[in-house]
Amino acid sequence: MAKKPQAPHSLDELVALVRERFAQLSPQFQIAVRYLIDHPEQVPVESMRRVAANAGVQPATMVRLAQSLHYDGWESLRQVFVRSLHQHPRRYTDQARDLLQKRSSRAQLSRHIAVQTSNLRLLEELNEGALNEAARLLTRSKHVHIAGFRASYAAAYSLHYLYGLFRNSVSLIRGEAGLLELEMRAMEADDAVVIVGFAPYSQEAMRVAEAARRRGCRSVVICDSKVAPIALNAEVVLEFPTETSGFFPSVAPAIVLVEALANRLLGRSGQQALSALGFAEDQLHSEGAYLDMSGSSTTDP
Repeated sequence: MAKKPQAPHSLDELVALVRERFAQLSPQFQIAVRYLIDHPEQVPVESMRRVAANAGVQPATMVRLAQSLHYDGWESLRQVFVRSLHQHPRRYTDQARDLLQKRSSRAQLSRHIAVQTSNLRLLEELNEGALNEAARLLTRSKHVHIAGFRASYAAAYSLHYLYGLFRNSVSLIRGEAGLLELEMRAMEADDAVVIVGFAPYSQEAMRVAEAARRRGCRSVVICDSKVAPIALNAEVVLEFPTETSGFFPSVAPAIVLVEALANRLLGRSGQQALSALGFAEDQLHSEGAYLDMSGSSTTDP
């Protein structure tokens, strides 16, 4: 008799299994498991019915999902999140969410700053160890292609600009004027691809992710969920929260994350990167890219 597959014991093991099988899950299972992984702090403290309602599925879906992942039932799956909560408590998002739910006389800017502070504190917990792994992968690649569309473009552009200051073999996939396919043709097997995105995920980002897989490129995805469609085949996933006090998901944490990645890339590249950075800076100044602030003012104070 065939041995029953072992259910994942840790949250990391569960995430790995879900990423591997996500495309084969039913739409309802995909909705349910994405909610569980994106809100792990709620699973130990809420009833199954409440978790299911928050996810937008029926309670029975949670039971069947647990069984499909080789657990005896919901309680066995829930214990994975209980153990994870004890090891890695995630309270910053809860604090931000509580802040938004309470009536307050604080100014809108103050509320926004408080939410962003929680977002930024969460970055380290979400990406412990993964930042070094991403930097190592990109440093060893022949060429790095970076893509981000719509609201994700700013973070992708920032990474391209910063990395390009000390590495020449970096390009930005823009997808302008219908040239996305032409730009993706430049991707080769020894290259790496960085994709930035968050829900709702753009069709262009998904096409870049699929092209990277077909061409044998290694990929780093910077997104809002480890089981995002664009992240399922990625070697490394860097995750950022998008909590906001406004009407649109926040991209500020993504900007901070790509800045941290650029710093880590510079550190791994050593003296060669420092020399390249110095050359780029001197060239920008000599070619008039910046205002000359050294001259004295010709106007009276």
